[in-house]
Amino acid sequence: MRTLPEPYATSLPPLLAAALAEDLPDLTAPAVFPPGTPLRAVLLVKAPGVICGLPALAATFELLDGTAEVVPAVADGDRVEPGQVAAEVRADACALLAGERTALNFVCHLSGVATLTRRFVDAVAGTRCQVLDTRKTTPGWRRLEKWAVRCGGGVNHRMGLFDAAMLKDNHIDAAGSMARAIELVRSRHGAGIPLIVECRSLADVRQALASGVTHIMLDNMDLAAMQAAVEEVGGRARLEASGGVSLDTVRAIASTGVDYVSVGALTHSAPTLDLSLKVRP
Repeated sequence: MRTLPEPYATSLPPLLAAALAEDLPDLTAPAVFPPGTPLRAVLLVKAPGVICGLPALAATFELLDGTAEVVPAVADGDRVEPGQVAAEVRADACALLAGERTALNFVCHLSGVATLTRRFVDAVAGTRCQVLDTRKTTPGWRRLEKWAVRCGGGVNHRMGLFDAAMLKDNHIDAAGSMARAIELVRSRHGAGIPLIVECRSLADVRQALASGVTHIMLDNMDLAAMQAAVEEVGGRARLEASGGVSLDTVRAIASTGVDYVSVGALTHSAPTLDLSLKVRP
C-alpha cells in the first residue's frame, strides 16, 4: 500500500481494518470470478459537490490486492459534477468487489462533509466571517472529518480538549461565576494556552471583556444581540457565533460582523455525496 498523506496515515489504518473486519469474508465474488480475474471500475460522480477521501478509496483496494492500481482524476478538495469520473480502479475482481462498499463509505461520507462545508462557506462569501467546525464528530473519525472540512474551505476549531481551554455554560455554572471560572483556568495554565469563553448575554460579553478574554463565543444569541455584541466589543476580541446555525441563517449571522460561525452540522449531519463504483470494460 502506498504511503498515505496526513491525516490518513494516522487515522485510516485502524478505521479501515475495522471496517473490513466487520464486512468480510465475501461469499459472492469468489463464487463468480476465478482468482486473478482482472477488473476495471470507475468512481462515478452522481451529484455536484466537493470530493474528499480518495486516499482512503485507494488504500482499501491496495490493502486487499497488493497489485491494485488506483488512478485519481481529481484531488481532495476539487469540485465535481454529475457524470464526472473521479478515479479509476484496476484490481483483482474479488478484491475490487469485496472492498467496494467500504471504499465508498469512506469517500461518500468525507465528500459529504466537504460538500456541506463548501455550501456554508459559499453562503458567507463576501463577509469576513470564517466557518468553523466543532468537536461533534464521529468517534475515531475526527481527523478525517476535520480534513474534509478544510477541503470544503472551512477552518478547524479545536481538534480536541487539549489544544485550548473553553469555558462553557456547565463550567461557568459549576464554578459559580464566569469571573471565577476564568480565574481558575488562568491560575492553572497562565497565558500559555488559548482561552475561549461562552457568553449567553450581552452582560456576559461585558464580563468576559473585563476579564481580558480575547475569544468570545456568542451562544444562541439572536441577530440583534449579536450585532450589539459586535458593537460592544469593537474589535477587542474575536467573536464566534454558535448554536442552531443553518444554511438559511448563516448569511445573516455573518453579516452582523462576527469573526467566526461554528457549525456542528458540518460533521454530525452532512449527507453523503452520491458516488458509485461502476465496472467498465
